[in-house]
Amino acid sequence: MSEKLHRKYGLFTAICMVVGIVIGSGVFFKAQTILQKTGGDMPMGILAWAIGGAIMLACMLAFSFMGQKYERVNGIVDYAEATVGSRYGYLMGWFITTIYYPAMTSALAWLTARYTLVFLTATGMPLVEGSNPVTGPECMVLALFFMVFAYAVNTLSPKLAGKFQTSTTVIKLIPLGLMAVVGIIYGVVSGTLTQNFVTKVEVPGVSSSPLFAAVCATSFAYEGWIIATSINSELKDSKKNLPRALTIGGIIIVAVYIFYYMGVAGGATNEALLTDGAQVAFVNIFGNVLGNVLNLFIAVSCFGTLNGLMLGCCRGMYSVAARGNGPAPKVFGKVDETTDMPNNSCVVALVVTAVWLVYFYGANLYLPAVGVEGKPFMFDSTELPIITIYLMYLPIFFQWVRKEKDQPVMRRFVMPILAMIGSAFMVVACIFSHRMACLWYLILFAVIMVLGFLLDRHYRK
Repeated sequence: MSEKLHRKYGLFTAICMVVGIVIGSGVFFKAQTILQKTGGDMPMGILAWAIGGAIMLACMLAFSFMGQKYERVNGIVDYAEATVGSRYGYLMGWFITTIYYPAMTSALAWLTARYTLVFLTATGMPLVEGSNPVTGPECMVLALFFMVFAYAVNTLSPKLAGKFQTSTTVIKLIPLGLMAVVGIIYGVVSGTLTQNFVTKVEVPGVSSSPLFAAVCATSFAYEGWIIATSINSELKDSKKNLPRALTIGGIIIVAVYIFYYMGVAGGATNEALLTDGAQVAFVNIFGNVLGNVLNLFIAVSCFGTLNGLMLGCCRGMYSVAARGNGPAPKVFGKVDETTDMPNNSCVVALVVTAVWLVYFYGANLYLPAVGVEGKPFMFDSTELPIITIYLMYLPIFFQWVRKEKDQPVMRRFVMPILAMIGSAFMVVACIFSHRMACLWYLILFAVIMVLGFLLDRHYRK
């Protein structure tokens, strides 16, 4: 056993990790959500995608500057520790290990299962009587399988996991690129795209703050990029390649999202998109067979994102233990010499992700399906963690501005301040969108963080 991870990833893998983690299921199913939030207002939907992308890019660039100066284990923890202090770095590491990474990873395990089952049932595979591919028992079992499979790949062969991330990133860009190009052309020729830009749809229950709600909806589609910083200690020439990966990857993501959204708008009317989602646009343009094949592409896309998220999850407890913090740092700080992975940390990742999967399935799928909604502690675990991740970014950006007096104006003031404004906007958007659910989430967040504080080895001394 050793206590250090070796450098095994190059720039292309890092870019694919940024793009592959962010571009997953969100762009496919959040397009419909954003139309619903904006009442079918297509220009407002594009504005929401642009605002969400601008916030992501500002934060990416600000952190890329930090990546050129700070490098230890797990980028975001490094930045929190270097700018605010060691205790804050530990709390950031505990948060991403117990809440942020596993909550998103569990949702992606379900989404991978969901789209796989939608594809299989469309080809004639039967389900249990009365079941469905979204909330049925088959979906839960398959979600657990995908979660364990992603864990096994990342734990036993991290190099294979990196190659898998590269492959799935390329694969998932195929349907997005096709829809962006063909959909826009089809929409211009047929007049559907022009019609959607000037036609609104009557949607019941539209938010009183539609732009805030729509930007909040984009957050899940844009989230996850920070996980790419978790491999900084395993990235060749990290101080140059990590900032490059964040910048290049971020630009690709925003461009793909906006053009894809416009392509979908060219493939079907707003009314059809609100009812049936993006698949109706694919069916209109490419036919029923290729329209169903979309579900297979989405499943592969989701699994690629799941793989990247699990990659970050597996390193979570290690990033805490490598600094001598948290429970049993000597146990969780060990790296297996054969696999070059912190296996004990990986086990924690699997267990915590499984817990969040059970919560997500119950609070967001099963209980709403049987008519139980709006109860305490029933919150959206795919979006609510943004209220804390962006809040926790703020002190990092502020301290960077205050401390780094040798940095040029763009690096010290412009980008970090823009990132602070964007982060604050995300927090406000989340509060406006989720309202009381924010309170229930914050209570759970506080309990988990206090537990982390009590389990810190330095606190117990």
